[in-house]
Amino acid sequence: MLAVPWIAIFPAALAAWWPAFRWLSLGLLIIGYSAALTNGQIGFLAAMPVALLLVAAYAVSPHRKPYLQYFGHALFILLAIALSMHWLPGFHNPRVIGPERFTADAVPFSMYLNLDKPLVGFWLLLVLPWIRPSREWRVSMKAGLCSMLMTSAACLLIAVLLGLVRWEPKWPSASWLWLLNNLLLVTLTEEALFRGYLQGGLSRLLGQRPHADAIALCIAAVLFGLAHVAGGWQWILLGSVAGIGYGLAYRFGGLQAAVLAHFGLNVTHFYLFTYPMLQPLGQS
Repeated sequence: MLAVPWIAIFPAALAAWWPAFRWLSLGLLIIGYSAALTNGQIGFLAAMPVALLLVAAYAVSPHRKPYLQYFGHALFILLAIALSMHWLPGFHNPRVIGPERFTADAVPFSMYLNLDKPLVGFWLLLVLPWIRPSREWRVSMKAGLCSMLMTSAACLLIAVLLGLVRWEPKWPSASWLWLLNNLLLVTLTEEALFRGYLQGGLSRLLGQRPHADAIALCIAAVLFGLAHVAGGWQWILLGSVAGIGYGLAYRFGGLQAAVLAHFGLNVTHFYLFTYPMLQPLGQS
């Protein structure tokens, strides 16, 4: 029964990527969240943020008055923070991995199939088409791969030097579930928010001002780093460096390039280095 909602929600994430399948994605989302309600994985209180997201979608429509659009974006930002931090009631996200040590010296890792945070990504992909600037696929692939290689090298080298991880290749048994979750519900949501919405939105707001794209990229990267504050200053630093790499991928290759770069770094970290990090000395 645990898998029932995700049979619809994972394909919904894929369908949301292509505008031509917008209605298919909405239909699959309704099926998936209805199944989650039936299974007890969400409660009726979850209807509140869903309703507010619908209000925000109505308000940000291009033909609405400016004050309504400002209200809609402000409401969405508040909801995005609350949903991403799992602050809102009504979501009973099932734990599907852990706590488990993938290597003997690693911090125990747990993974949940979240039903709240992905709503942020679905909203962005379905409501704001401008977060996905059109790019030729070869350009996107090149930008994504180049950013993935450079960002992975920089971030993982820094992480090794800071004593956060070490070289530890492995193949955990739950890899397939981790890959699906990380690509469709973590990486896609985070890149839609930080690169598509924040970086892309700031670039639109700054318009033709000098260095608009660079300013937007840096602000989004710093905010992405601050989103990792729970891990301490080291993870803020790593998040900010990664955010610059993903931002460059987005700038030159669009959202698909940013997702490729982000997912590629995560996969490299997961399979080749300590995951999620080394157990600090003195702790067990």
